[in-house]
Amino acid sequence: MKPILTSFIEAVKDIKDGATIMVGGFGLSGIPENLILALAETKVKNLTVISNNCGVDDWGLGLLLKNKQIKKMIGSYVGENKEFERQVLSGEMEVELVPQGTLAERIRAGGAGIPAFYTPAGVGTPIAEGKEIREFDGKAYLLERGMTADFSLVRALKGDKMGNLIYNKTARNFNPMISAAGKVTIAEVEELVEIGELDPDQIHTPSIYVQKIIVGKQQKKIERLTIQK
Repeated sequence: MKPILTSFIEAVKDIKDGATIMVGGFGLSGIPENLILALAETKVKNLTVISNNCGVDDWGLGLLLKNKQIKKMIGSYVGENKEFERQVLSGEMEVELVPQGTLAERIRAGGAGIPAFYTPAGVGTPIAEGKEIREFDGKAYLLERGMTADFSLVRALKGDKMGNLIYNKTARNFNPMISAAGKVTIAEVEELVEIGELDPDQIHTPSIYVQKIIVGKQQKKIERLTIQK
């Protein structure tokens, strides 16, 4: 059995200034929102954050932005966040933009122990500056490095007491690969069940990748609400 924590502050207490963290989710889907709230409370700073996007102005990683806790952001999408734009343009935060597929593969490769791989994405653009380029079968590819992190924060629909995780629909975006790429993975789950209750065929993240588990209910915020007039 893995440690089952009851305090989100306790769950993130080992994340110190200057740490590199990966955070699951896509937009506001599948984000470990309670773990992020706890990080905002701890005031830990100079973080390097690896995530598809940086939340919105008032939720998710946007809360860490507001507190100026992020030193560098590595991601693929920066829309919907005015504070992100302001900090980048003012030089308050460093940003590394990565094509979305390349970001996903860099994280997956890091979790699989693959140091680097070649991809055609980004060839001939500023993304390729300073990177090795090789030709395969008459086509140019650039070398991208795998990524790991000190801590991975993920969100799951269900988890058992061994740490096996199941994600809900589109929340199975970056969470599975991020869970494998952190030295310490902290899983926030909506429902905790006994060992043996999860169908092994349905498990998305095996327990070997998870070090800590905590139960937390989601507020399920909507990033952009569209309704009929």
